[in-house]
Amino acid sequence: MTETAMRERQWQSKPRAGRGGPRGQDARRERHRGAPGDAVILYGWHTVTAALANPARHFRKLLATENAMRRLAEEGITPPLPPELVRPDALAARLTPDAVHQGLIAEADPLPSPDIDELEAAGLVLVLDQITDPHNVGAILRTAAAFGVAAVITTARHSPEATGVLAKSASGALELVPIAIVQNLARALAALKERGFLVVGLDSNAPDDLAALALPAPLALVLGAEGKGLRQLTAATCDRLARLDLPGAIKSLNVSNAAALALYIAARANA
Repeated sequence: MTETAMRERQWQSKPRAGRGGPRGQDARRERHRGAPGDAVILYGWHTVTAALANPARHFRKLLATENAMRRLAEEGITPPLPPELVRPDALAARLTPDAVHQGLIAEADPLPSPDIDELEAAGLVLVLDQITDPHNVGAILRTAAAFGVAAVITTARHSPEATGVLAKSASGALELVPIAIVQNLARALAALKERGFLVVGLDSNAPDDLAALALPAPLALVLGAEGKGLRQLTAATCDRLARLDLPGAIKSLNVSNAAALALYIAARANA
């Protein structure tokens, strides 16, 4: 866990009157699904203003510097609750030095997580198999928003919460791409297949090139963690495994870059 993530978790864990809730694994799932519990922390101009524009977001607190409040007014952004005026150093004290807050921090409820059977059986979804780095997941969400991905599916365990570093890395995409949280990924993939999705897992050792496959919608692309790749049961549940055929000496990419290339290939196949 990065220092920034640890600092954010400490802030979120401070007791709040009337904000009790379940604990353990069930609590984690419920937080993702929008039940009372720990707030998510959003910071940075694009991240916070995108959340302010999302009617599904419920805010608990908005902290802003004088410059940020002036900019909100100049851009015609009216927050749903009055911002609390604070000095820049007061915002910086809530985060670590590497966190760029740009004068805005918001404390909000988590967005609800859709169930698999609520996802429309059309278009494209991304499935993340225990990708734990919030920077990578945030970058994947940003790319997913750019390619019109219908949802990102990830697990309740071994995945970062949709807060702080992840939200900042997503640069507003957290408000645009639903995140479906599942307890068992193999069962989720089976449910997608029952609904007509072609499920394709990315594996650098797969015999087939992703660009050479027919990729009809609805399509689910499954990405594994860097180093470990797809877990055995995840890979076995996929309809097909495919590699990204790279011409250079390096045959593997950072997972967020691999997601971007795979989405580009899928988009071209369905153009």
